[in-house]
Amino acid sequence: MVKACLIRGVGMTPENPERALALTYAGARRDALAALLALDDALALLLRTTREPALGQMRLAWWREALERLDHAPPPAEPVLRALAEKILPHGVTGASLVPIVHGWEVLVEEETLDADALRRFGEGRGHLFVAAGRVLGAASGDPLVEAGQGWALGDLAQNLQVAGEAAEARRQAQAWLTRAAAVRWSRNARALGALSHLARLDLAVPEGVLPATGAPRRVLRMLWHRLTGR
Repeated sequence: MVKACLIRGVGMTPENPERALALTYAGARRDALAALLALDDALALLLRTTREPALGQMRLAWWREALERLDHAPPPAEPVLRALAEKILPHGVTGASLVPIVHGWEVLVEEETLDADALRRFGEGRGHLFVAAGRVLGAASGDPLVEAGQGWALGDLAQNLQVAGEAAEARRQAQAWLTRAAAVRWSRNARALGALSHLARLDLAVPEGVLPATGAPRRVLRMLWHRLTGR
């Protein structure tokens, strides 16, 4: 069975009001960031709806190949790929450079048990979304894109894993990455990503088994403070 079938539901959904607020921080490139997050949403949904590892690998292989084809062929009639071609490729981000995101999700297909190394590989792959987004948004060289991306990816996963030991390790790794990211002042262009990483930290502060209070005043104020100061 695909590991993701045992996960309660990974990913901050497009309907999440905090995600919508963070996207506004991207300004004119809001749609570009939304296109990257839509890719993550599509991969998360793919794994949640796949039970057989072989089928999951085939479906992910299709996404890898489709992303690579964006660099030399028109996109197919698939909304996520069309949005990437329109909103991401013009900013110098290639389809092939997005393939590591797929590799990250593949860990949940390949591994029956998520040990520390498997979780690290998941975080590196899925977290590459922040690296790609940073390029599109015009992030500064000092923005902690790698740290924030891995922390965001693992923090989200930790909130949804059913196996206690795996969830605890994912939380441990996420907290370490997000603490490092929070120590840096983000550039104005990249503050949408900084806001997402702060939300991930707030989620990890909630006791296990308790859902984050999405949209709570304290959380919104933290996002607004980040928008103003980069901290």
